[in-house]
Amino acid sequence: MRGLPLDYLPVFLDLRGQRVLLVGGGAVAARKAALLLEAGAQLRIVSPERCAELVQLCERPSVHYLAARFEPAHLDACVFAVAATDDAAVNLQVGAAGRAARVFVNAVDDPAASSCLMPSIVDRSPVIVAIGTGGAAPTLARKLRARIESLLPERLGELAREASNRRAQVRAALPTLELRQRFWEDFFDSALAQRLLAGPVSAADADAGFDQQIGAARARGALPRAGEVWLIGAGPGDPDLLTLRAQQLLQQCDVVLYDRLVPAAVLARVRRDAERVFVGKEPGRHRTTQQRIHELLIAHARRGLRVARLKGGDPMVFARGGEELAALTQAGIAVIVVPGVTAALGAASAARIPLTHRGAAQSVCFVTAMGEAAAALDWRALAAPLQTVVFYMGVAQLPQIVARLVEHGAPPQRRAAIVEHATLPGQRVIAGTLAQIAALAAAAGVGAPALLIVGDVAEFAATVDLPELK
Repeated sequence: MRGLPLDYLPVFLDLRGQRVLLVGGGAVAARKAALLLEAGAQLRIVSPERCAELVQLCERPSVHYLAARFEPAHLDACVFAVAATDDAAVNLQVGAAGRAARVFVNAVDDPAASSCLMPSIVDRSPVIVAIGTGGAAPTLARKLRARIESLLPERLGELAREASNRRAQVRAALPTLELRQRFWEDFFDSALAQRLLAGPVSAADADAGFDQQIGAARARGALPRAGEVWLIGAGPGDPDLLTLRAQQLLQQCDVVLYDRLVPAAVLARVRRDAERVFVGKEPGRHRTTQQRIHELLIAHARRGLRVARLKGGDPMVFARGGEELAALTQAGIAVIVVPGVTAALGAASAARIPLTHRGAAQSVCFVTAMGEAAAALDWRALAAPLQTVVFYMGVAQLPQIVARLVEHGAPPQRRAAIVEHATLPGQRVIAGTLAQIAALAAAAGVGAPALLIVGDVAEFAATVDLPELK
């Protein structure tokens, strides 16, 4: 889904009544023992010595303690093992024995000896959030856990248990999977859910609330589900620049139509079971016509689906979002427009270029110089001083853009910068004068997506080192 391999597969183990081996006798082993016992494991603890906390835990009937050094035979009948010693050799021995016996082993803070890793946990049972870093940064995992702890309501588990207790009732009342999915999506946003999170709710009030929710769901189910389309700006590339609203809707959509400027990291934020449809277009090689995109959006919405139209940057800036909005409105489809960080703003910020600056630029202009439309531009106005001009999709036309600007009055010494793959790990910024920029871009092998920023503010650009032109 992300376009990258998973280092580890996150799973949740049901250890209730299962034999688990714990090797170690110190404070770390005691913490792991308490966690494993909380998960319902039957513990076999092996260590020559025990700390006071572990002595106390060993009094429980579900714990069997062996005052011995580890031997592979201790893994017999175990489904899982934890090595919690401060001896790397012992950890490696447990890990090797586990692999031989096909038993997963977690060696605490020792990924080399582990065949699986224990995550940091946020416990709102039965809701459990696990955070792992593949052993690369345990402290980061703990900091993330603290942050998530502050975001999740303390009674979230109570809400989940109430939902679990009502599943049979909802299944009996709502015969189709689609109706039930819609019911639960609405329920967790409902006033009843908020009351359950705030504090205990009487059985009578909970019954009445669920009956009301089910009645409303039945009434909605008697009508065809109205589909809708969300025109969502994906931003300039970095998934952390998605708006909160965009991330919320991407987790709710049934189908997403996306273009070539949407990177895999952004697509990874889409609901996992949503259908993905690529409708990208490339200059000079159209894979999907705009009319076909309109047809797909309308067809999916008329099936009652929630359709996300995911576009790079902002959907209403050089993204033909206005055409799609008009087509959908004319077809009677409900549309929500979710703005995104447009490429010009993202690129300028990433390159540390202020688009306006006292004494250098009093205005900003966004233009595209593609094809025949370039001839209709007011090049004299674009060449005027004390402004910043950002050219979208201009790399292929770079020599022509420079020539027209100079021809209409821009001095060859005016500053310019190209930002390639803005906000992404491979971002490059190439800066120089109008007289130099085309040759600098060619020498650097700049390719799309890239933006050209022209104006004195380009002097602030944070650039990469390039060889000098001869």
